[in-house]
Amino acid sequence: MSREAFPGAAPGEAEGQPAKKAAPAARGRAGAARPKRPSLGGGRPAQDRELRAQGRQTVRRLLEAGLAEFDERGFQAVRVDDIVRRARTSHGTFYLYFSNKDDFFKALLRDALHDMGVITDAFPVVTRNEAGRAALRQWVHTFCETYAAHAAVIRILSQADVVGEEVWGDGLQLLFRLAEAITQGMTAASPKWQAPAPAGGAGGRRATGRTAGAGPRAGAGQAAGAGQAPGDAADGGQEGAPAGHAELTAVACLMMLERVNYLLSVEVRLPRDEMVDRLTAIIFAAFHSP
Repeated sequence: MSREAFPGAAPGEAEGQPAKKAAPAARGRAGAARPKRPSLGGGRPAQDRELRAQGRQTVRRLLEAGLAEFDERGFQAVRVDDIVRRARTSHGTFYLYFSNKDDFFKALLRDALHDMGVITDAFPVVTRNEAGRAALRQWVHTFCETYAAHAAVIRILSQADVVGEEVWGDGLQLLFRLAEAITQGMTAASPKWQAPAPAGGAGGRRATGRTAGAGPRAGAGQAAGAGQAPGDAADGGQEGAPAGHAELTAVACLMMLERVNYLLSVEVRLPRDEMVDRLTAIIFAAFHSP
């Protein structure tokens, strides 16, 4: 991930400046660049007023600086001092737009949740043929690009002891939505699976607590398993078992996707295109094997 990339920002959008070349991490993401990112409205101090172009430009500069600091040093090590120094602005300016570091992080998180929500809604119906495999590969590729654009924020979000309950819960609910989308997209065209029950599984239940030291990824797995009615996922002979197995398979595939992308985000030397091919093959086989 580029240290200076601001994920999802349309180059030159709000400031009336000539467009600049997009940072590598921001290219290839789901959908066209939108004219205004959710984060450009600033944090709590800015919510009751409409920012002018200069204000949005200042917010963008602060967000770019903060994202780069978080990417390099993590959430806990970064102070407001570091953000304003990198943005070449003042503490007073920072507090015009953000209440504190947590409020600042939530602005970055809004962009990440927005873009991950877009690709969640775009998960295709994967038919049991080469066209279906190709559609799945394109989606996996888009997931990887979107993850890369927001990698620093997602890594922080995974640390349940760092972020607040509300922030952590937002990320967890998005994981539930994504697991449900994978379940529906992978099973809709296959007679092997019966349709998932609307109220069941990872997409229809909320986790009621945390495991100490566990992030959203652990919570998603717990909720998907603990939320099953007795025998649904464990006993293939009972009604509802195929749907339960599909949901757990989707959660397992999602955890694999996330872990591989986490490794890529911390610059572990893996061949990205080959990993996309292998992830696609594994997910496709998990649902469409004979």
